[in-house]
Amino acid sequence: MLSITSHMNRLKKLFVSHWVISSIAVLILVGGLWYVFGRAKNSYQFIPVTLGSITEVVSVTGNTTPTKSVSLGFQNTGTIARVNYNLGDQVSAGEIIAQLNTASLSAALQQAQAAYNSAVASRSSISLPEITTQARNAYLSAYTTLDTLLQNDIDTFFGGPTVYGSQLLIIAPNDYGELSKERTALTYEMQSYQNALSSVDTADPTALLTSATAVAQDISNFLYKLAVAANDIGSNATVTQITALATARAGVNTLLTTLSSARDTYLTKSVGATSLANASVEQAQAGVAVAKANLQGTEIIAPMSGVVTQQDAKVGQSASPGTQLVSIISNAGFEVDAGVSETDVGKLSVGNTVMMTLDAFPNETFAGTVFYIAPAQTNTQGVISYQIKISFDKPDPRLKSGLTANVDIQTRHKDSVLILPQYAILQNDNGTFVETIVGGIATTTPVVFGIQDQKGNVEILSGVTEGEQVINIGLKAPQ
Repeated sequence: MLSITSHMNRLKKLFVSHWVISSIAVLILVGGLWYVFGRAKNSYQFIPVTLGSITEVVSVTGNTTPTKSVSLGFQNTGTIARVNYNLGDQVSAGEIIAQLNTASLSAALQQAQAAYNSAVASRSSISLPEITTQARNAYLSAYTTLDTLLQNDIDTFFGGPTVYGSQLLIIAPNDYGELSKERTALTYEMQSYQNALSSVDTADPTALLTSATAVAQDISNFLYKLAVAANDIGSNATVTQITALATARAGVNTLLTTLSSARDTYLTKSVGATSLANASVEQAQAGVAVAKANLQGTEIIAPMSGVVTQQDAKVGQSASPGTQLVSIISNAGFEVDAGVSETDVGKLSVGNTVMMTLDAFPNETFAGTVFYIAPAQTNTQGVISYQIKISFDKPDPRLKSGLTANVDIQTRHKDSVLILPQYAILQNDNGTFVETIVGGIATTTPVVFGIQDQKGNVEILSGVTEGEQVINIGLKAPQ
């Protein structure tokens, strides 16, 4: 009886232990399945696609500069006699900052004024003679002289036409093309001269002589270049050619003298006498203007109101033209100059809103506007940038030149657009994507994004809809 009871107890314990082990196994299996499927599924963080506003910003660093500044010096040589303003002084536009000794220049102005008065008096006594034919005859004779020397003397250097013009027959490698072209150009110029001969009787004599002188001077300049080539050590010009060239040059020089004399005679003996007198008056008047300018060049005059920031002019010191002695910055205020990279300059436009902080004034913000974008680049040690200028919306008397400005330029702003944080977007060689759950499985969806802001937000142009939940790829807590 005892043995039966003992056997039953053993069976009971065995059954209980198997039940416990089975229960534990089931629990382990269920836990594993939950860990693999349930936990993995519930471990995603999601970010909703929102509708809102976004502003693109370009950040640069620049420095404050005066809106206007100028460096000045004397225009004449002399000894500095007076200095009226010193470093740091306020000066108004038109005021004399410094001045040279003006005694000799004042005397020169008086002489110029006397010469002008004399020229005016001489003009009033001129009588008008009748027009003569001497000027027109000189014009006709000049054509014959030039045409003859070109054909008889100069064309010994040239042959038939080439792609350059008349063929140059001497060796002149450096001037071959230019000399040939100029000889051809002279041919056309002489043709125009010849065409004008038919209207010589009705043309203004002064204009005729001026025209003939211009043609003769062009030929003289050409002959000089040809002489340089012909007398070059490598030239193969013959003695006959060089002699003919010398004859032609002498003939042109004589002609120029003749034309000048004919023009002077015409102006003296005809209506041109009045013009000559007028020219004398104008010349004397110009002399007065020059003397006045020289006198003004003894003064450094402020072109604008402002503060003197450089003053190197000292009484008794010798001054030279062009030496900068005085600098002024205007009272008009300051602007910010900055350089923008070539990757960002295309985003900017004149009129962009700007927010700035200055290191000199912590915790203060200054508003401004972009008013200038350089059309050409600045290359600094191989780095390309483009200068921009920014105006302050409000003047501030605390501003000084050279302050460091941290600039945020608002280039574009959009309202009612789809927005996601950048850390929710995946970018790789295949494109730009977000991840969403489709049928319980994480799936990549291509998206197209637009502008970005400084907070890390991105405008989504296509690929998602408002309110859609995307996986937080960056595993960052939503802001």
